[in-house]
Amino acid sequence: MKKIFLLFAIMASITTSFAQKKTLILYYSETGTTKAVAEELQKQLNVDIEGIEAVEPYSGNFQETIQRGQREMQNGEVPAIKPLKKNLADYDIIFLGYPIWFGTYAMPIATLVKENNFEGKTIVPFCTFGSGGLNTSADALKKALPKASIKEGYGVRAARVAAAEKELERFLKENGYKEGTVAKLPDYSEQQLVTEAEKAIFDAACSDYQFPLGTPSTVGKRQTEDSIDYKFIVKGKGFNGEESISTIYVTVGKEQGAKPEFTQVVR
Repeated sequence: MKKIFLLFAIMASITTSFAQKKTLILYYSETGTTKAVAEELQKQLNVDIEGIEAVEPYSGNFQETIQRGQREMQNGEVPAIKPLKKNLADYDIIFLGYPIWFGTYAMPIATLVKENNFEGKTIVPFCTFGSGGLNTSADALKKALPKASIKEGYGVRAARVAAAEKELERFLKENGYKEGTVAKLPDYSEQQLVTEAEKAIFDAACSDYQFPLGTPSTVGKRQTEDSIDYKFIVKGKGFNGEESISTIYVTVGKEQGAKPEFTQVVR
């Protein structure tokens, strides 16, 4: 019982501490998907928010954006962005949002971190993606901003952005950014060889994705109040054509007729 009271006391202390810090949601969104997540964050936290704008906007056309982004990365260029209206020096915590491009944060964020001082700031990344990239983009932020504190972040596939409201509520409460508590999610079971039934679940979740994701070899499972979740270890080929191992997470809701969805790939 004492341990339970101690846990509540710690969480209350964290939430109180967050409430005393000035917080900004700062994001770049090309197609509006990341903007939707940022606005949901703002709705739940009731803090300041600002969007980052490129001086020369990206077209919104997938192929043209890919070509421009690749050219900028290969040439070591960063796109000009419009001056921020908010003064970053006024904020202690910054929720930094972006789409994933080429496995990391979008190029306007590269400009932002290059041109602004984030020393001493607490950065909470959040991102949207086709398959994954939260872990790799957070690592890139740690490298680019060594004097900032990069915290655990939140990511969601663009194909399932409707899930962000509920997932963000859990994320914010778990990490002390919002009042309230949530039950701890169970651990995944140990990895076991994939059965035909589990392979069918994997295929149902991943076969419609535009790029091949590989073949699952083992899987761990867990049950939550709302879903059965799968953690597949998958053998496939990386972007360079060489054999690679990735972890692909799949969830199946418990409501009648729920279809398997893959939530992210961790490479």
